[in-house]
Formats: sequence, structure tokens, C-alpha cells
Amino acid sequence: MNSIDEIIELYKRDVDVTMIDEGLKRTVDERMQILDGAPEHLRILADGEVEFIVVGGVAAVAHGSARFTLAVDLVYRRNRENVDRLVKALSGHKPRLRGAPNGFAFQFDRTHIEAGLNFRLATNLGWIDLLGELCGCGKYEDLLPLSDLTDLYGTQCRVANLDTLIRTKIALLRPKDFEAIAELELLRDRSPSPTPPASKS
Repeated sequence: MNSIDEIIELYKRDVDVTMIDEGLKRTVDERMQILDGAPEHLRILADGEVEFIVVGGVAAVAHGSARFTLAVDLVYRRNRENVDRLVKALSGHKPRLRGAPNGFAFQFDRTHIEAGLNFRLATNLGWIDLLGELCGCGKYEDLLPLSDLTDLYGTQCRVANLDTLIRTKIALLRPKDFEAIAELELLRDRSPSPTPPASKS
């Protein structure tokens, strides 16, 4: 067992498995009730036929996590047609770079999106992180077979699976990620239909 595994095992000792088991008993709709803001973002993008995959905290909550998140994290397809649909769907909701200094020039259009990759945005619906690539997992096309169609707030969305969420946390491996990895691994292992463990290489 390597040092990363050992650290994660230590964090697992502090996870309340009764909360894990309760989360697994709930429907996806019941799990999603702890979040604010996510329903409108997802509905607007789905109605605009934007191709995206839900990742990050919202995806973890859909799988049964009890961890609260402020931002909706999405991996979006970066072809021209989808970027145009993304711009059209969000432009009316005042997207702006989160944390940018006052007066910073940013226009939410195809030119700026194609010139960048990942965008941490504030909108009048809440926070949304648009990711052209997910650390440790790749771009939309790479994630597509690692996601499942899931009904979130009455909207059909693709949601990254647990192994993919674990893999990206391991790739980032910030101090705060150890606790999240421990919880995600417990969710996977205690699920009625557990998937094979993610590689930590």
C-alpha cells in the first residue's frame, strides 16, 4: 500500500458511514435538494441543447455525497456548434469571471471561449465552472463513456461516474481532496452495484 492509499484510509476512519448509507438510500432527486442554483443552470443548458457532463460537487451529490457545493462544474464539448449554443444559453444571465478585478475586460462569446479552456463564472443564477478539460480525465469526448444519463431536477444530464470523480481528485491531490476521495471511495464501495476501484497511478 502506498502513502496516498494510507492517507485516504486514515481519512475514511473519520467519515460518518451512516450518512453514506442514508445518502445511498435516497433517490437522486432527494439527494439534490441540498443544493441551490444548480437546477436553473442545468435546465437552461439542456433546453439550449448544450452538450455537457456534470462533474465536481454536483455530480458527487447525485451519487450520494453529503458535501455542499456552491458551484456547478461542467465539462463542455468544445466544437464550434456547441460553444455557440453555450454562449446563447448563458449570455442573458450576466456571465462574468469569478474573482476577476473590477473593470477586467471579459466578453462571454465564442472568441473568448475558444481562446481559453476553463472558466470560473459568476452569473445571476449562481456560480458555474465551465471546463474544457477535467484534470486527470481529459475532455468531453474522453469523459463521454465514463458518464451516465441521469435525471437531475427533471432534466436529463450526463453525470460523471464515481471512478471518474475519484480519478480527478487524485490527479489534483490538494490537501482538501483527501477527505473527498475517502467519501467517494466509500460511496463506491458501499453502493449496491460497486464499480471497480480507480487506478491511483
